[in-house]
Amino acid sequence: MDFDLSNVAVPFRMQPGLRKLTAGEPQLTRLDPQSQLHAEKRLVQHAGHCVHAIDGFDPSPALEAIRAELAFDGPLELAFEEDFAILEGATGTLPWLCVCVPSHWAPEEKVGLDFMALHAPVADNAALLAASRQLVTLVTAGERWERFVWTLTPSPRYDQHPHRHPRPSWPQTPDHGEFAHHCFVRAERQTFLPVGRGTRQAVFTIGVMLTPLTTAVDTPGKARRLHDSLASMSAAVLAYKGLTPAREPLMHWLAQRAG
Repeated sequence: MDFDLSNVAVPFRMQPGLRKLTAGEPQLTRLDPQSQLHAEKRLVQHAGHCVHAIDGFDPSPALEAIRAELAFDGPLELAFEEDFAILEGATGTLPWLCVCVPSHWAPEEKVGLDFMALHAPVADNAALLAASRQLVTLVTAGERWERFVWTLTPSPRYDQHPHRHPRPSWPQTPDHGEFAHHCFVRAERQTFLPVGRGTRQAVFTIGVMLTPLTTAVDTPGKARRLHDSLASMSAAVLAYKGLTPAREPLMHWLAQRAG
């Protein structure tokens, strides 16, 4: 998967940003056994740190729904690029997660929590929290949805579990070009896959995309869009994303690329 920088919103806002998927649009991607993502997922899977569930929960209907999209053999966590969580429509909770490459959050601390508790740490989250019940109802009503989230990071690693890999430091250089050379666009395509089968569940899929910043920003228009989105972020969002010390050098470099 590749992240299209046209999905970067200007101005930046913390909001659901859902798009309804049409019939036939793929939600799952085969995991290349030769990829870096596979190697990182395999380490987490071998350590037994992927799957977390509340006691007694049966994920079988959701696994059947995944298998109906793309058949798989062997462990789920090594079959697809995506990580997975089951959203229970009746309670708005996540009773089961299979997550190998989280973005600075710990899946084992989220299992069983409801939508509002899950999003409580998010900066500028008022709109998300106010719409929480309606959002849960919408995405577990049997239709398919997609959204994108993104950030910039100095880490080339997919697995950014906070207890396994503390946040890396930003490059220490006054050269904006050198700074940008060590940065990456990290994006997630998140979709909701209906489970059906007598449940009110949806499978929440998380596909992580990681691209060097200098590769992703290959036109002046993309540079301007990313620059303007960064410029519009609140101080709270910058702190939440760990971007506060990086915004100035990144905006200088992006402004130069934008011409």
